[in-house]
Amino acid sequence: MDPLFLARLQFAIVTVYHWFFVPLTLGMTILLALMETQYVRSGDETYKRMVKFFGTLFLINFAIGVATGIVQEFQFGMNWSQYSRFVGDIFGVPLAIEALLAFFMESTFLGVWVFGWDKLSKKAHLAAIWLVALGSNLSALWILIANSWMQEPVGYTLENGRAVMTDFLAVATNPSIRYQFPHVFFSGMSTAGFFVVAVAAWHLLRKQTHVDLFSKALRWGLVYALVGTIFVITAGHFQGQHMVETQPMKMAAAEALWDTEQPAAFSLFTIGDMAKREDIFAIKIPGLLSFLSCNNFSCEVQGMNQLQAAYEQQYGPGNYIPNAMLAYWNFRLMVGAGTLMLLLALYGVWLMYKKRDFRQHANFLLFAVWALILPYLANATGWLFTELGRQPWVVFGLMKTEQGVSNTVPASWVLLSLITYTLLYAALIVANVYLLRKYARRDPEEESEQPETPAPTLVGAA
Repeated sequence: MDPLFLARLQFAIVTVYHWFFVPLTLGMTILLALMETQYVRSGDETYKRMVKFFGTLFLINFAIGVATGIVQEFQFGMNWSQYSRFVGDIFGVPLAIEALLAFFMESTFLGVWVFGWDKLSKKAHLAAIWLVALGSNLSALWILIANSWMQEPVGYTLENGRAVMTDFLAVATNPSIRYQFPHVFFSGMSTAGFFVVAVAAWHLLRKQTHVDLFSKALRWGLVYALVGTIFVITAGHFQGQHMVETQPMKMAAAEALWDTEQPAAFSLFTIGDMAKREDIFAIKIPGLLSFLSCNNFSCEVQGMNQLQAAYEQQYGPGNYIPNAMLAYWNFRLMVGAGTLMLLLALYGVWLMYKKRDFRQHANFLLFAVWALILPYLANATGWLFTELGRQPWVVFGLMKTEQGVSNTVPASWVLLSLITYTLLYAALIVANVYLLRKYARRDPEEESEQPETPAPTLVGAA
């Protein structure tokens, strides 16, 4: 019944639920725009049917993503009211811009796109989906700008116990956002690519109708997934190097690196003793962590024990080591899922290059269906690593997590809302899976109305 623990658990559950929907929304808007561009250029009706088919699935995902995002806003003013008082002057600005800029663009042109198929010219309708794609990703950009300030505070001064913005441009161009946004953008591409691949592979495995449509969709999805996966891995590499400079404790926890090493070895598998802060058993590749951290095999990488001592000197007494076990395994699940995604996409594109009939590779198609789990696993564990690895800070170097929780909301209320939201979100997940499965299995020629989409709100719009 610790209010801090319950508030953290609730925020994690709500955000992870919401994060299941965001990357697919971001990536699908661009993929749909590319598919419709091909339809407008070629006049091939197959692409029009493809866009309508996958557009329906996108709308289902988008609508439920909005519902799961709304709750996050309430938590800032309730469970985390002390945090909101401290960062409100800064945190509220990018969220307000997100609402005024991305919200109206995305919601307006999404409605135009959904209801404008038979009312607009081809080019005008195409422009609508490109503006939806732009609005969605601008929404993500401004929300990540807010999060980046928590990772690397810049452009502020402290006045009367609050952080006050002094340089908007510094906040908007935070060094962290240069790495965060590309990572999220390309993770959206890879998620959408594997989503299309999974649906198309299922149809090619089970049905003999619309082979041309789903073969094309599979090829589009594979290329899109490959591009997204290659760039998300590249962006993640550079983000990791930036993390070594700005949050070295997070990288040390990700590698279970207790003591500073030069050169530093990369951990393949480690079992550690959290109490004694040492390894019990480890399999490591010498020098590889040094190369990943600073592009040479001999640089120094700081360990958690030395960083703990340095932080005590800088910030005062306290425990500055995050939960190394959670950081370590979440990081490995993210990297492992990304590696499998890259191998699958490479193999699929190789089959395309060889002009193979995918229906003759049933094992590949079956694996492609189940591989839909991989991007969701990578997205969830990546977010958990990013936030858990920053602990004990809610705003790095300025405010500890325990200082941000509300001091007036009792633990019983937090527990009640935690149970309520968890059950509600579980029901939404079940509804989402049911609807996606229903519409993904249907024949593209079936006449069915696309689900109506409520207007997005701040976080949900991302």
